[in-house]
Amino acid sequence: MTKIDVFSGFLGAGKTTLIKKLLKEGYNGEKLVLIENEFGEIGIDGGFMKDAGIEITEMNQGCICCSLVGDFGKALEKVLDEFSPDRILIEPSGVGKLSDVIKAVMNIGSDKITLNSYTTVADASKIKMYMKNFGEFYKNQVETAKTIVLSRTQKLSEDKLAEAVAMIRELNKHATIVTTNWDDISGAQILAAMETENKFADELLKDEDICPVCGHSHHHDHDEEHEHHHHHDGECCHHDHDHEHEHHHHDGECCHHDHDHEHHHHADEVFSSIGVETAKKFTKEELETALGKLSGEEFGMVLRAKGIVAGADGVWYHFDFVPEEFEVRTGSADVTGRMCVIGSKLEEDKIKALFGV
Repeated sequence: MTKIDVFSGFLGAGKTTLIKKLLKEGYNGEKLVLIENEFGEIGIDGGFMKDAGIEITEMNQGCICCSLVGDFGKALEKVLDEFSPDRILIEPSGVGKLSDVIKAVMNIGSDKITLNSYTTVADASKIKMYMKNFGEFYKNQVETAKTIVLSRTQKLSEDKLAEAVAMIRELNKHATIVTTNWDDISGAQILAAMETENKFADELLKDEDICPVCGHSHHHDHDEEHEHHHHHDGECCHHDHDHEHEHHHHDGECCHHDHDHEHHHHADEVFSSIGVETAKKFTKEELETALGKLSGEEFGMVLRAKGIVAGADGVWYHFDFVPEEFEVRTGSADVTGRMCVIGSKLEEDKIKALFGV
């Protein structure tokens, strides 16, 4: 039986950093496979995972529940057949809905896998901002999680951390919340928190329209009361809209989107990404100046930027950006410079001009 661990979390929350820590300190001696579903044109995180001898299946951008459900099922089956891993780590897109990922896993209906944990990593300093601006996606990740691991708690005062925990608790009363600075605890301790049996899990799955017995979604049809729809092929997903009924066809898969007016948007309706490959050589000062300006409203709402670019002084720079925070450090060379910017209502031309690419 292969354990499935899902790592959700908004852009830049620290999912990859947490997985690195668990690889080093938690998953000792296990045969592991990581599946990533990156939103955006460029995956920048692949390098270190390949170094660790872990196979990566990159999946295309989109909503995992709808446009990706076929690919996702095949990816999982392929991984199970080829590698027979002890554990599969799934790192979905930072703008994906955790409930969609759980449904996609459970709809596979294989007796070879068990959904072991579904954890959300949340930046403790940005909960209020993300909840206000991207509530539909952010709240889903928090509400649905079995465990919530707060990142960057060391940057907050005791009062601010208590506020952050209170905001999380408003959305999820039952999850285990890890509030300790990651440097002060081991990956094994975090893994133990993730794997703690949660007696509310069945209730949560029912709330998400997932049957704890068969793992499939049962939806009530609006026209016929109490009629159940069972989808055992993993190829069909139903979102119930109050105001419209549309069919979207993804390579023969059917997807019924029934959205109420304010909710149930797909990630690609709200978020966009800019991917750039460039041979340009940057100074550290140039990068820091550009990243310092990237929070400005004239560029749209930039939620995440990262890149690996050549430096003018012969080194290579790796940079990371989340709103109001960024880091530029030296790192290993790549075959060409790459950067990726993700956000909402992005002004692509202005962003490219800012970096001179």
